[in-house]
Amino acid sequence: MPHAPPLFQHATIRRERYFFTLYRLFEAALLCLVVFSPVGDLLELPRHPTAAKWLAAGYLLIAVVLFVSGRHSRIRPQVLTGIGIDIWFCTLAMYVMPSLAGGIAMLLLFNVGAAALLLPARYGLIAAACAVAGVVTQYLLGAILGDGQTLRPLAELLMFAVSYLAIAALTGVLGAQMRASEALAEQRGSQAANLAEINELIIRRMRTGVLLVDGEGEIRLANEAALIHLGDAGHGRRSLATCTPELKQRLHQWQRSGSNDATPLQLKPDQPEVLPRFARLLAEGDQVLIFLDDASLASRRAETLTLATLGRFSASLAHEIRNPLAAISYATQLLQESRDIPEADLRLLEIIYQQTHRMNGIVENVLGLARRERAQPEQVDLREFTRAFVADYLETQPPDNASIEAHLPGAPVIAMVDRRQLQQIVTVLVHNALVYGRMPGEPARIGLHVHLDDKGAPLLDVTDRGPGIPEAVAAQLFRPFFTTSSHGTGLGLYIAHEMCEANQSALTYVPVPGGGACFRIRMAGTRAIETR
Repeated sequence: MPHAPPLFQHATIRRERYFFTLYRLFEAALLCLVVFSPVGDLLELPRHPTAAKWLAAGYLLIAVVLFVSGRHSRIRPQVLTGIGIDIWFCTLAMYVMPSLAGGIAMLLLFNVGAAALLLPARYGLIAAACAVAGVVTQYLLGAILGDGQTLRPLAELLMFAVSYLAIAALTGVLGAQMRASEALAEQRGSQAANLAEINELIIRRMRTGVLLVDGEGEIRLANEAALIHLGDAGHGRRSLATCTPELKQRLHQWQRSGSNDATPLQLKPDQPEVLPRFARLLAEGDQVLIFLDDASLASRRAETLTLATLGRFSASLAHEIRNPLAAISYATQLLQESRDIPEADLRLLEIIYQQTHRMNGIVENVLGLARRERAQPEQVDLREFTRAFVADYLETQPPDNASIEAHLPGAPVIAMVDRRQLQQIVTVLVHNALVYGRMPGEPARIGLHVHLDDKGAPLLDVTDRGPGIPEAVAAQLFRPFFTTSSHGTGLGLYIAHEMCEANQSALTYVPVPGGGACFRIRMAGTRAIETR
């Protein structure tokens, strides 16, 4: 909890100090009025007229000085000095003007209370004790000198003493509460100001554009993200219809029907599309907040939710689909071994087997996406790995009229990667090259190239001689569920990309100038692992 600000910083305390000094000035002026004006003739003459005049004049002068200097001095020293002077002059005034002793003692009661209000409790009680001492001193002087005029009743003395102490205790408690409330209010105000600055900073730095539009359609406020979408049109108070007519039309439609068009909107040609949302600043007000959400971010959030749902669904998918597929595949293989089945039916069984195999591959892709198994990197010689991969692939899945060649360096190329996951990654890339990486009417020609880049990082390229990939399609290759084929799931390249990231590797698409496509896997070498 932050420390309370110093006493002299409180506006309330300064105001109370001002009235205290003003009251002292009134006391001194009243004393001078009694001494110097004909009003004093109505009262008994002072015991020492000359001393009374000098005392009243001096008190008035000091009261003026304290009143003027009180605006710029610290409260505690100024109040301590003022109450000390008050007690001193009041004690002398009660002695030289015994007929006014009761009234002067009564006026001093307010001074003691005001000092206890403005000072800590112990200082207030000390001031009250000094005032009691002053009254007692005046009483003792009268008793010692045997002056009946000066001597006041003892009961009156006791009542003033009790009054001074009681008023000091009471106003001291009130003063402590007042200072605590003032400090708490200032602390809360400071916190509120800080929160306001933080809120303003958050809104200004939000990736979502925020616009405040008044009832006349003028842009009152815009954060940084909104200014990026609006450009120069977002500066100052501009008309929304002039800056972005499409957005103004969406706002008018929302105000009229209450429905919001969910179609993405592009405010500037070089900026991404946004999804505008509208909300009234106040329930009955005419000012409207417009939120400009990046459509690509919303799409990625939707993809994340879809993938999360797909992951939960995959557990039941494994039991509900894989087991029947395995039974169908096994029964089909048994029927194919039978000698009593005609040739035409064997072709139908082959189609059934191929389709069940394809469906099983789709299930495997979904399960691989959901499992997100942790990579276990090891030292892998990419030259030997590629040679063995090509041999195994040709043996288990011989491509029709297609060629798969390995282009290997003379020296071993060592990479830190999970061998099993690298096998899955390369399998996906080779399968895509077999399906999409061929010219119409020609067999696919696939190459696996192992080499090092300029920095010595191991690379494995999977290339083909097909038509290549358009730039617009290449930008979305690794997004989930993106596919250009009616038979694809759009998960193969996404899963391969995720596996590469799990192995601290990178999967990228590299355009080939002479035609074709190249998917490059950049892996971590042994040196990179040692220095990490």
